[in-house]
Amino acid sequence: MSTTPLSDLFETSEFVRRHIGPSPDELAHMLSVLGADDSAELLNQTLPESIRSTEPLALGEPVPEHEAIARMRAMANKNQIVTSLIGMGYHGTITPPVIARNVLENPAWYTAYTPYQPEISQGRLEAILNFQTVVTELTGLDVANASLLDEGTAAAEAMTMARRQSKAKTQRFFVHHDTHPQTLAVLRTRAEPVGVELVIGDVDLLDDEAGVFGALFSLPTSTGAVIDWSAAIDRVHEAGGVTAVITDPLACVLATPPGQLGADIAIGSAQRFGVPMGFGGPHAAFVAAREKSARSMPGRIVGVSTDTAGRPALRLALQTREQHIRREKATSNICTAQVLLANIAGLYAAWHGRTGLERIAERVQRLTSIAAAGLTSGGLALRHTSWFDTLTIDLGDATAAQAAVDSALGAGFNIRRVDDISVAISFDETSTLEHVDAIVAALGGTPVTRADVDGVPDGLGAQQRRTDEFLTQAVFDRYHSEHEMLRYLRRLSDKDLALDRTMIPLGSCTMKLNATSEMLPITWPEFANIHPFAPIDQAAGYVELIDDLEARLATITGYAAVSLQPNAGSQGEFAGLLAIRAYHQANGDDDRTVCLIPESAHGTNAASAVMAGFDVIVVACDEGGNVDLSDVRAKIDEHADRLGAVMITYPSTHGVFEVEVADLCALIHDAGGQVYVDGANLNALVGLAQPGRFGADVSHLNLHKTFCIPHGGGGPGVGPIGVGAHLAPYLPAHPLASDPAVGAVSAAPFGSAGILPIPWM
Repeated sequence: MSTTPLSDLFETSEFVRRHIGPSPDELAHMLSVLGADDSAELLNQTLPESIRSTEPLALGEPVPEHEAIARMRAMANKNQIVTSLIGMGYHGTITPPVIARNVLENPAWYTAYTPYQPEISQGRLEAILNFQTVVTELTGLDVANASLLDEGTAAAEAMTMARRQSKAKTQRFFVHHDTHPQTLAVLRTRAEPVGVELVIGDVDLLDDEAGVFGALFSLPTSTGAVIDWSAAIDRVHEAGGVTAVITDPLACVLATPPGQLGADIAIGSAQRFGVPMGFGGPHAAFVAAREKSARSMPGRIVGVSTDTAGRPALRLALQTREQHIRREKATSNICTAQVLLANIAGLYAAWHGRTGLERIAERVQRLTSIAAAGLTSGGLALRHTSWFDTLTIDLGDATAAQAAVDSALGAGFNIRRVDDISVAISFDETSTLEHVDAIVAALGGTPVTRADVDGVPDGLGAQQRRTDEFLTQAVFDRYHSEHEMLRYLRRLSDKDLALDRTMIPLGSCTMKLNATSEMLPITWPEFANIHPFAPIDQAAGYVELIDDLEARLATITGYAAVSLQPNAGSQGEFAGLLAIRAYHQANGDDDRTVCLIPESAHGTNAASAVMAGFDVIVVACDEGGNVDLSDVRAKIDEHADRLGAVMITYPSTHGVFEVEVADLCALIHDAGGQVYVDGANLNALVGLAQPGRFGADVSHLNLHKTFCIPHGGGGPGVGPIGVGAHLAPYLPAHPLASDPAVGAVSAAPFGSAGILPIPWM
């Protein structure tokens, strides 16, 4: 008879045993070096007893890996994959399998850290440089950065870039009305706290005597028009303003790009270059500009330099560490990128080359033109006479518009409801002639016969097409066979150091596990191929996942509510401070605009506070790295009724568990302020202490640090916020919501939803 207890045969701790590195002997050795008999004694020496949690987290019983995967599969199966023709900057795409398997699913790429040490990062730096080259070549501008978070926040960054560079003496910024609504929502959120007045309308508003410091146009527009903006750009320049154009990189393959129209800045999303929609992200956005604007650009720029022997080498020529130097005078709070996704997009361009991209773009444009011919032959009215991939159909009344949406869904398509009387359809790399025929018929048009398809007029006239050479670099002409691409990817990864080789003793972002079982679900089609604005009943699995993850994070942190919308820690900081600001304003405390920030804080804290409309006051720290409470009291007395918040990191950036943290929170609350605890180091608190219970009102959480989202060479990340019940009404709103208390901070409702399966696992 077996002597093994039955309970031991069904234990669920195998994951811990296999994936948490130190063995019992190694733990004992570390504890002896630290002078503690066991882990409990070490915690007693480290964490203040006053904030220690006394009860275990109510997260339910753990389950084995295979069961967790089965539960995830059950949720995935509740999502419905419906062919999306919604567009709005999110498109179906085909990830080349050689890139999917050897980059997206390869720990040599997804576990790499930010390339602050270029000598161990030459491979990923080359891949990022490829991405930057693709962006500059397609937009017709001089310099691009290593990527941004999404198209909406990239537009906001372009707005603040224009403000820094403009000679115009005004705080007004023009945005053409035919811009994606989610981008407009993020612009509104970002403009108001810093005193920028958005002027949204048609180009005739540029003639207003009050002027503008900059202007933003779209190419193509949200409803599909391909417009020559050169005259409008000239008008803005004549008044001393700076111009930016939101553009589609695939459209730039065929159409005259923003740089050739005279734009100073181009921004957009590279999502359709091989990165799945993922219910909104993560995707690599981009910003490109003239050479003179390089030092004003947000984010990182990879540049070519030479090493000590004079050999070519790559490095971060510009990196957002300006927050540490300039703090509250920093020009942006972004300290990350979407490097893993940017690498995929750049490699997608290398895989296809100019010829392949032209074939894809021309095919998309021709399918759209065939659809236009079929719709007009059926008597339907198109809003525009030019197009690349999107057609807007004006149907005359709300009943007809809703009937079109319903008919399209019945035929297996999601389409966009533009307004009360109009719908739009967008085609992409995955679209077929059969799709065109089916949607044209569903909308009441007459499908074009196969014999006539070659004769339909193009949506781009000869004068709208680009004629210059682009993507002539060797990297876009060498890797069009799978064996060559596979070898190229291997050569690049062999130049790098990632967690598949060894630990990286640099930065807490790397000090966590990327277990294979956690990574598996992100490439499942049921998660990867859902549009962020698909009907919510088609995303029931995502809704269940998001609700459960929010609830678990609330339990872990002790907060009442969580929003997963912020798609980076920097955006979480901004969202949390906006919640505090809105709370004070709702209470009639509009003057509470002072934010106390310790001198030890991460530089993004001060930058985020300024972006949210706060005045930063620096608080001293003592020799041990603790916040100086006597200085806090002095600053409270000095600013009295103006105190809005304090931002602290716990444990601190120096790794200190400050004993008097609860006293600090009480001081701020007694003075009428709110407490923001930066959750970047939450991995030191999980299961031990809860910010929402020891005095904090709001925290952002870096899920890529604490809950295993891979760093990916500098991104992706997720930076949700947890808040107390009194701040819950001021969480970020859905980007398509009307008149929210606080606007959207990301373009997608749930930010980078496509990687939320990782922390859930």
